Amino acid sequence: MDVGIVNAHEMLALSEVEPEIKTGCDNLVFNKTPDATDVMLELTKKEKERLEALKNGGGAMEVKQTSWRDLDVTKRLEHALINGISQYVDQDVEEARQQAEKPLHIIEGPLMDGMNIIGDLFGAGKMFLPQVIKSARVMKKAVAYLIPFMEEEKREKLIAEGKNPEDFNENDDSNFAGKVLMATVKGDVHDIGKNIVAVVLGCNNYKVYDIGVMCSCELILEKAKEYNVDVIGLSGLITPSLDEMVVVAKEMSKGGFKQPLLIGGATTSKMHTAVKVSPNYFTLEHPVIHVLDASRSVTVVSSLLGENKEDYVTDIMEEYEEMREDYYAGLEDRYFLTFDQAKEQKLVIDFDAVPPAPAPNKLGVTVIDNVSLEDVVPYIDWNPFFQTWELRGRYPNRGYPKIFNDEAVGSEAKKLFDDAQKLMKEIIANKSMYLKGVVGLFAANSTEDGEDVNIYQSEDDRENGEPCHKFCMLRQQSEKESDDPYLSQADFIAPAGYKDHLGMFAVSCFGCEELVAKYESEHDDYNKIMSQALADRFVEAFAEYLHRVIRTDMWGYAKDESLNEEDLLKIKYVGVRPAPGYPSQPDHTEKTTMWNAIKAKELAGITLSESLSMIPAASVSALVFAHPQSCYFAVGQVGKDQVQSYAERKNMELELAERWLSPILNYERD
Repeated sequence: MDVGIVNAHEMLALSEVEPEIKTGCDNLVFNKTPDATDVMLELTKKEKERLEALKNGGGAMEVKQTSWRDLDVTKRLEHALINGISQYVDQDVEEARQQAEKPLHIIEGPLMDGMNIIGDLFGAGKMFLPQVIKSARVMKKAVAYLIPFMEEEKREKLIAEGKNPEDFNENDDSNFAGKVLMATVKGDVHDIGKNIVAVVLGCNNYKVYDIGVMCSCELILEKAKEYNVDVIGLSGLITPSLDEMVVVAKEMSKGGFKQPLLIGGATTSKMHTAVKVSPNYFTLEHPVIHVLDASRSVTVVSSLLGENKEDYVTDIMEEYEEMREDYYAGLEDRYFLTFDQAKEQKLVIDFDAVPPAPAPNKLGVTVIDNVSLEDVVPYIDWNPFFQTWELRGRYPNRGYPKIFNDEAVGSEAKKLFDDAQKLMKEIIANKSMYLKGVVGLFAANSTEDGEDVNIYQSEDDRENGEPCHKFCMLRQQSEKESDDPYLSQADFIAPAGYKDHLGMFAVSCFGCEELVAKYESEHDDYNKIMSQALADRFVEAFAEYLHRVIRTDMWGYAKDESLNEEDLLKIKYVGVRPAPGYPSQPDHTEKTTMWNAIKAKELAGITLSESLSMIPAASVSALVFAHPQSCYFAVGQVGKDQVQSYAERKNMELELAERWLSPILNYERD
């Protein structure tokens, strides 16, 4: 047999297969014994007879029925943990408590035994992140059930010893393998990745102090001292968070901290950590280490707190030194045009031959509050969903839905997807999440120098030269080996004399925070993280849906568009919708201009943090360009001459502009 087709949803865990059948399969697949085929035929015959007996009401033959529920309570708890089954937790823990000398023995015994197995399986790649999160849910519920009994036991013991139970330290963490503080840095509200890492570390007996999102440097350092942690982890999604991590590293150095510093999050990278963060704090005693994803976190923390820490840190120190040398050598080898040279080689669109899109059907600002979750479900791109859960298929089974065919992760991906569909239906039925946004469509022209875009409230304002807002753009400067132009988003908008327009929108998925709080109170990390992942999918789908409505109706420049959802995800439509803070315009401060123009806070309740992260976290914003020659691109690194011009055009202090643009500067800030 070369291939077998199975129903992934009905597959048993290996531990649930009868030993006789397991041995028979093993002997047959690996051709271990001469009679392997005959044995399997006999086993198959027995199984067929058993199924027939069940079909006939169970009276045809006596069949031994076995179940993990028939095991002793210790083994049942281990089985529930390993398989993520929370249905019987309370009754099994209570049964175990009745048999145990102390409630703590249940945690230190079957529960930790199960978690150790999970840690080993996860580390060996035999268990995947969704399974680990489900196991953590079982563990948390079991511990939550035992806590009142443990507290009462401690209280009685203290009274018997003549001590005041009120003086007892409820935060006793001496039984953990180590203590880790985790925080999303100031101005950033994204925490799904941090939540996953916290669960994975907790599954490996580390005490995690998660102090939340938008944490100031002062709060992080204060809590690190208060909890006397062994390791500090920082997380962030938006680019301003990179600079905040550097600030925290510097302050840790000034404050004499000795804890290793871990860096993680979607916007972070090993290169940024090596070049920008680690020089401010890294020593053999307290290194700075980039953690790529949750599956690496346990290895990193255990190595830092283990006997071989010095060898482990020395290897990373040498690797980061090499990366810094390569980075700076690369800067020396890389050539940049001056800003004036880049402007001379910009994209010049012939707006007479290819004129701007026609005027929108509906100019001005429009609140969008009539789109349901059901409306956007067909527009969901499921690929980032599986990436969130660190499930990645291998070629040729990369991406959704091919991932279900992957030999390694396919079965778990299908279970995860089915769980997502179930929760999604509940959310839709209960209306526990909802969508709201705001769209702006404005008359627009590029500025006289061609570097920015003015927008106008009306055609009269355009005629009178009275813009209501100006969007400042950035231009590519890194030298190209081809004759391709040096792009700026301003190139896509026609100059004065043409009736061009610019669109924009901000959208959010509301309700996720309340759902997360509900699942947290139920010790259900799995559905908590699933809710966050679904909220992200809903709002991205909302953005895709709304962009289509803008193209075909509100603006109407592509009213005959007939693309299906798959084509939309492949960006086969006319025009683009780049987001402020992303590669085509990497400056997050342009969001403030957009928010002022479309009144996103006042009309849709979408706010901006001090680092210009959108709140709620499940939010998307974008500019909408309609010209067929507009495209997505990356500005890349820029020189000081452009930054000086940019700061002047924005009426912003140079130092402040450099701070916001720090990740893309081709020079070191003063």
